[in-house]
Amino acid sequence: MIENFNEFNLSEEILKAIVEMGFEEPSPIQKQAIPTMLNNEDIIGQAQTGTGKTASFGIPIVEKVDRHNKTTQAMVLCPTRELSIQVAEEISKLAKYKGVTVVPIYGGQPIERQIRSLKMGVQVVVGTPGRVIDHIKRKTLKTENIRTFVLDEADEMFDMGFREDIEKIIGFLPYERQTTFFSATMDQEIMDFAARYQSEPRLIKVVPKELTVPKVTQYYFALKHNMKLEILSRILDVQNPKLTVVFCNTKKMVDDLTAGLQSRGYFADGLHGDLKQIQRDGVMNKFRNSTIDILVATDVAARGIDVDDVDLVINYDMPQDVEYYVHRIGRTARAGREGTAISFVSPREMNTLSQIQKYTKTKIEKRDMPTLKDLIKRHEERFMEDIKEEINKNEHSKELNLINILMSEDFSPIDIAACLLKHYNENNKLNNHEELMDVDIKKNKKKGNDKTSISNKTFGKSNVTDKNSGRIYINIGSRKGVSQRHIVSALCNDAGLSARDIGDIEIFEKFSFVNIHKNALKDAVNNLNNAHIKGFKVLVELANKKENYSKFSPKQKDKKDKKDRKGDKPKRDKQKRR
Repeated sequence: MIENFNEFNLSEEILKAIVEMGFEEPSPIQKQAIPTMLNNEDIIGQAQTGTGKTASFGIPIVEKVDRHNKTTQAMVLCPTRELSIQVAEEISKLAKYKGVTVVPIYGGQPIERQIRSLKMGVQVVVGTPGRVIDHIKRKTLKTENIRTFVLDEADEMFDMGFREDIEKIIGFLPYERQTTFFSATMDQEIMDFAARYQSEPRLIKVVPKELTVPKVTQYYFALKHNMKLEILSRILDVQNPKLTVVFCNTKKMVDDLTAGLQSRGYFADGLHGDLKQIQRDGVMNKFRNSTIDILVATDVAARGIDVDDVDLVINYDMPQDVEYYVHRIGRTARAGREGTAISFVSPREMNTLSQIQKYTKTKIEKRDMPTLKDLIKRHEERFMEDIKEEINKNEHSKELNLINILMSEDFSPIDIAACLLKHYNENNKLNNHEELMDVDIKKNKKKGNDKTSISNKTFGKSNVTDKNSGRIYINIGSRKGVSQRHIVSALCNDAGLSARDIGDIEIFEKFSFVNIHKNALKDAVNNLNNAHIKGFKVLVELANKKENYSKFSPKQKDKKDKKDRKGDKPKRDKQKRR
C-alpha cells in the first residue's frame, strides 16, 4: 500500500515541489492514478472535486514532459475559465523546479496575450474547449506533439454541451497518445464516449463512503486570507472555548499561524509531519493536560487526536479533500458533547464549500464575522461574571476596609466602583494590545533607526536587573517582522521561562538581544536554539552585555555582531600581538 509520494519514484524536482506545496501523503485517487498514468495507461477516473485529482494527473504530466522540447506536449480541457486557471496554477506549482511552462487559455482574456505566450513555447496547455479550438484554427496552438490529453470534469462538459467541441479537439490530436477522463459521475454516455477515444482504459473509482456527520453546529465566514488571524483571534476571545483545534493545509501555515497566535498571547502549539514522534507526543500531552488550549494541525498529523473536550474546530484553510472535512469536524462533539465547526472561506474556495455541502448533505450557514463591539460586550459579560463570583466567595474583607475608608471621605460607592472599573479597563487595554508597540516600531523606522529597544514592563514586573542577568543573541529582527511579543512568547512557551525572568529586549534589523535572569540563561539558550520565532528557525547564543549597539551604522552592527558572539577574544588576540 502506497503511503507517501517517495514510493512513486518521482524526480527530486517534483518531490521538492510537493513538499513545498504541503502535501504530506497521496489521496486515494492519487495513489491509483499517478502510477497508472506514469505507466502510460489510459484512465477513466471517477472522483469528486476536492479529492486531489488535479495533482493525480498534474504530477504525471510534469514528470513525463521533456523540458528541453519547447513544443506543447500535454493538454488539459476544463469546463470553465475559473477551473482552467486553478488547474494551471496547481500544475505550475508542481512544475516549479522542473522548468516546465504551463499556460491557461480561456475566453474573456485578450487572445493576443495568449498568442504571445504560445509563440514563446508552452509545454502544457490548460484551457476551455472554445478557446482551444480558436487557437488550433489560428495555428497558434500546434497539437502534433501532444502525448497526454486530460478531460477534467467530463460530466460537466457534457452537461454544458461541449461534446462536439471535445470531439473536434480530439480529432486534431495524434493517434498515439494517453487519454484520461475524470468525472464525478460515470453514466453510460461518458462510458460510450470513452470507448471511442481510449485504448483499454483502466477504471478507477474513488466513491465517497457513506459518512455520518456528527451533530455539530456548522457555519462559515466569507473573508480574505489577510483577515484570517484577526478573525480567529476575535472568535477565540468571544467564544472562549476550552479546547480548540485549528486545521491548516500545509506545515508552513501551521508554523506561521502558531507563531502568530503565540505572539498575541494565546497558549497554542503546532502539530505536523515534520515533527518527530517524541515532539508530537509532547504537543499532544500539553493539549490533553490543557497546558495549551489551541492545537494548530495539518490533516495527517491530527489523525490521532482523541481528546474528548474539544468544543471548537476551525477550518483555517478549507480542506484539500472533501472527506477531510468530516474527519476534521469529528474532532469535536465527542462522547455525547456538543461542538462547533467554523470554516474560513475565501472567494476562490466557494466551490470547495459547495462540494462539501453536497458531499455531507448538510447546509453550512453563512454568518457575520465577530466585530469589536462583540468583543467589548463579551468582555463586559465576563467581567460581570467574575465580579458576581468574587462576591459569592465572600473573601474581600480587606478590600471592604479600603472602600470604607474612601466612603468616610464622602466618596460614593458608585463613584469608587466606577473608578476601579476604569482603572481595570485601562490596564487591560495596555496589557492586551500589541498595536501600541507596532506604532512605536513604525516611528523608529521613519527616523532611520533600525533598532527598537523595548522594556519588558508590558508583561508585568520583571525580576531582571543589570547585576543579576546575562544577555542572549537571537539571529532574527525587525526585517522578519519580529516584535517584543514574538520573542517573549517564544521564551515562555518554547524555552519554559517565566515572564519575570525576561528583561529588556533590543530588536535590530537582522538580530535581537534579550536580558535574561542568570538562573534562566542556560534554559533560554538550550531550549530556544533551533526553535521557531514567527515561523523562522533561530540561532540563540550568549552575547556580550557591555557593547552598546545603538551607536553603530548597520554595516558596523553586522561586524560587531560577529565579534560580540566571540566574547572578548579579539581583544585578547590584540594584546598578544603587542
